[in-house]
Amino acid sequence: MSSASPPKPVILAVDDDPQVLRAVRQDLRVAYSSDYRILGASSAKDALEILDALEQRGQDPALFLADQRMPDMTGVDFLLEAVSRYPDAKRVLLTAYAETDAAITAINRVRLDYYLMKPWDPPDERLFPILDDLLSDWTAAYRPQYRGIRIVGHLVSPQTHAVRDFLTRNGQPFQFLNVERDPEARRLVESHPAPHPALPLAFFPDGAVLSAPSNSQLADQLGLVTTASRPHYDTVIIGAGPAGLAAGVYGASEGLSTLILDAGVPGGQAGTSSLIENYLGFPAGLSGADLTRRAVTQATRFGAELLYPVEVVGLRREDPVKIIGLGDGAEISAGTVLLAMGVSYNRLDVPGAERFEGAGLYYGAATTESASCVSQHVFIIGAANSAGQGAIHFSKYAAKVTLLVRGESLQTSMSQYLVDEIERIPNIEVRVRTRVVGLEGDENLERLVLVDDATGATFEEPAEFVFTFIGARPRSAWLGGMVECDDHGFVLTGSDLIRSGKLPPSWPLAREPYLLETSVPGVFAAGDIRANSVKRVASGVGEGAMAVSLIHRHRANG
Repeated sequence: MSSASPPKPVILAVDDDPQVLRAVRQDLRVAYSSDYRILGASSAKDALEILDALEQRGQDPALFLADQRMPDMTGVDFLLEAVSRYPDAKRVLLTAYAETDAAITAINRVRLDYYLMKPWDPPDERLFPILDDLLSDWTAAYRPQYRGIRIVGHLVSPQTHAVRDFLTRNGQPFQFLNVERDPEARRLVESHPAPHPALPLAFFPDGAVLSAPSNSQLADQLGLVTTASRPHYDTVIIGAGPAGLAAGVYGASEGLSTLILDAGVPGGQAGTSSLIENYLGFPAGLSGADLTRRAVTQATRFGAELLYPVEVVGLRREDPVKIIGLGDGAEISAGTVLLAMGVSYNRLDVPGAERFEGAGLYYGAATTESASCVSQHVFIIGAANSAGQGAIHFSKYAAKVTLLVRGESLQTSMSQYLVDEIERIPNIEVRVRTRVVGLEGDENLERLVLVDDATGATFEEPAEFVFTFIGARPRSAWLGGMVECDDHGFVLTGSDLIRSGKLPPSWPLAREPYLLETSVPGVFAAGDIRANSVKRVASGVGEGAMAVSLIHRHRANG
């Protein structure tokens, strides 16, 4: 995104008399060139071409100063055309004494703001005070046209949510326009060359327009790097959550050529957290997005490469190296590999859940939808810390937040500091022993079907926004048995690989696996993907740092 200053608003003077045009431009430049761009046109036709160019460049006229008597088009007719394009611009007509009737007529036809008699000398008395007032009024009401990324789509839509979430988690500012309510959104859709383009439409400052873009298309447009700079690395880290990013920082800072790959957006589950309050060194807490941004900056500053969204589809041994297969068919070799893919939230297994995913049902905090939840009733499913953090976050936007808990209380699964804070927030309601057994609606979610386990009663409740935090599953399916996992798919490491006093039959070395080493020498695991790990951000960061120390031991001793 460009950091250049926005262009100055324009004052456009139109007069077919060269001497008059030269004089008015000179006066305007003396008084207003520091804040406005002063343009002149010697005919109405030239002036309309200037307006075409301004529209293409996204520049806004503040004031039109047009002569009434021009051969190709009168000043009034020009102003009619000009204000149809820029209705907020101020309008001034230059007239001779004999043309006052035309000026009076123009007041009604084009809502003329003022008419000036020629000559206007001295300008300090007869020109500048008038224009000062008009420009002051225009500036007070002026809202500069947004010149960044614009997303046009439906407020509640899986495709629109995916695009907004990708941009939000990448720290890319954008403006969302609801196609169902915003006239500008409808105009942009109609301007698309396709008669019925797939939504959402993504409009970029360079003029590019993407229809229902994928993450990879968005990454290309944003200039994100998705291709490795070399074929081989000392270590490749798969996953850019807290564990992977910590390993990237320590690996790169200690001289290892380091590549970090992520199939989505850096940060993992932690990156979606609205506020992490129990992370050491941040007494006021910090958001997952802030932690991720700092970690990415730190890792890349030390020389780690970070590629995303890049899907890893395979891992194989060609001793002494490991080969990582990517979704686009490319392969990268590494001396060591760290598995840090983390976990994803379990899917809600009830009727309607799959149908309404992204259309009212969201997994994780989905802070992208915060603005959509203003004055709404939001439901949170879950009772762990992530659910508590989500409830507190959405309480700042929603009229009411209802936390649906299957158990008897929050205390059994949530940190006490979160329980205490939830009790202090008046618009958070906690319903214990309550389960969701169905989701209903037409195109979007409209109702929840709930069961009160205390009474056995089943009932419906209106609901448009539901966020779930109901446990997690490891992102390990793509490994295909390359390393040993437990029955749930979490990667086994270190002493967990030893069963009945014996190492796995596939283990080729005399030594035992290091603490975070998998059943394949030189392949390590850290963070939530690892079996029996502590599912906390600080723990993931610690394991990522520890993994680098063990990688050095492996490189030195085998």
